[in-house]
Amino acid sequence: MQTLTAILVSLRPRQWVKNLFVFAGLIFAQKLFTPAAWIAWAAFAIFCALSGAIYLLNDVADRERDRLHPTKRERPIAAGRLGAATAAAAAAVLIAASLAAAALLPRAFLVTAVAYVVLLVAYSAWLKHIVLVDVIVVASGFVLRAVAGAVAIRVEISGWLLICTILLALFLALGKRRYEYLALGGEAAEHRPILAEYSPALLDQMIAVVTASTVTAYALYTMSPETVAKFQTHLLPATLPFVLYGIFRYLYLLYRRQLGGNPSELFLSDRALRINAVCWILAVLLIIYGARLE
Repeated sequence: MQTLTAILVSLRPRQWVKNLFVFAGLIFAQKLFTPAAWIAWAAFAIFCALSGAIYLLNDVADRERDRLHPTKRERPIAAGRLGAATAAAAAAVLIAASLAAAALLPRAFLVTAVAYVVLLVAYSAWLKHIVLVDVIVVASGFVLRAVAGAVAIRVEISGWLLICTILLALFLALGKRRYEYLALGGEAAEHRPILAEYSPALLDQMIAVVTASTVTAYALYTMSPETVAKFQTHLLPATLPFVLYGIFRYLYLLYRRQLGGNPSELFLSDRALRINAVCWILAVLLIIYGARLE
């Protein structure tokens, strides 16, 4: 029982909020209230299992370094509550079972799921040690989630969806790197070697560029003729204030409250971010589905 509990903790269920990107295609294809929603939920469950397996493998690879980290040393593998061999075996079983389930969905979904596993395993083993590539790979993982959700229900993958997803993911990944660099101080490179290649000034510049690009891309998306024609409404720009507040709130927490080491945890723990996200979702649903009912 203790082993199962340790495995479950290592799967990091609170991180599964990242897999909500799987539903982007469903929502913006206006299929939320159709049978396709059940397929999207299946895709979400598969990616929760896959991402959990990747966390297991990552913790196995980083167990020695995690033991020196002030918080990561409490993880089951680093703390010795879960053996490395057991964790690796559990990850292999989860990946195999998840890909077998993915094979029951459209082939494009299986291909995307395999690409996600290969990319994230490569990240754990190698790519996270290459400057700039590390954050781009993390952002690409979010894009693959969004793509998987779209191909699972056989809807067209919007270029806007991919652009906004990768920019937002880069924004969060760079914010996390900045937090880690400052929070760990002189020991940052010992816990995450790639941090030696960054500096606060460089990270601040990249965050500024990505922040502006994210807001601009979303604003252009809401106003583009393609979007207006698809949803038959000019009201989508009304959701922009929620996007602005969410980004500004995260920057406030990152720069003024010295938070942001784990964007998923921050989202779940910060009440203002949660309320804003719910308001944005409700506004989007009301606009794109309400316009369809008129």
